[in-house]
Amino acid sequence: MSITNNINTLIKSLPKNVKLVAVSKTKPVSDILEAYNAGQRAFGENKIQEMVQKFEVLPKDIEWHMIGHLQSNKVKYIASFVHLIHGVDSLKTLKEINKQALKNNRIINCLLQVKIAKEDTKFGFSFDTIENLLSSEEFKYLSNIKIKGLMGMASFVDNETIIREEFKTLKNYFNILKKHDSANFNPTIISMGMSGDYKIAIEEGSTMVRVGSAIFGTRNYN
Repeated sequence: MSITNNINTLIKSLPKNVKLVAVSKTKPVSDILEAYNAGQRAFGENKIQEMVQKFEVLPKDIEWHMIGHLQSNKVKYIASFVHLIHGVDSLKTLKEINKQALKNNRIINCLLQVKIAKEDTKFGFSFDTIENLLSSEEFKYLSNIKIKGLMGMASFVDNETIIREEFKTLKNYFNILKKHDSANFNPTIISMGMSGDYKIAIEEGSTMVRVGSAIFGTRNYN
């Protein structure tokens, strides 16, 4: 099937409250344009340089989502245009995003990444750390960021029970943390689920899925 057909089929299958982020990392501009022409506007990249290069040549109404692990010293390169940063996992990075957003006269939307998987390779805050962060004075002064919700990645396993339990954990965290609603914490997004497990994620409450191979085919590793 073509990228256009894949997009159309996927959109029709998603509940109305679930947003699709097309994971375009490693994919050429021509593939992104085909998805764009099919109506897709939100695209996810995990490398700063690649995202900047694509931003420069593609239509300006595209929403660029930073879905990879973000180093604080790279924030400045995307601060002027990034739509949503998915994987914020440290106060240091939050402070840098706030600093660069202020320089660009913007409020940058972010998601806090929660470590729900058992795998050591996954990044993310613990639940207790997020609670402490949201209650801290330091956080209240970060007025050029807005935390729009949480992101989490399940373990890379075939056991659906494990995956489902990890997604349930993130949804439970989200429900508990809503009590912290403030000027820069307005949680509406639960970003969980990728090509292999997004259907389970939606069943467990995801409102945003990151899908790459089901749209563009097998990823090119480089």
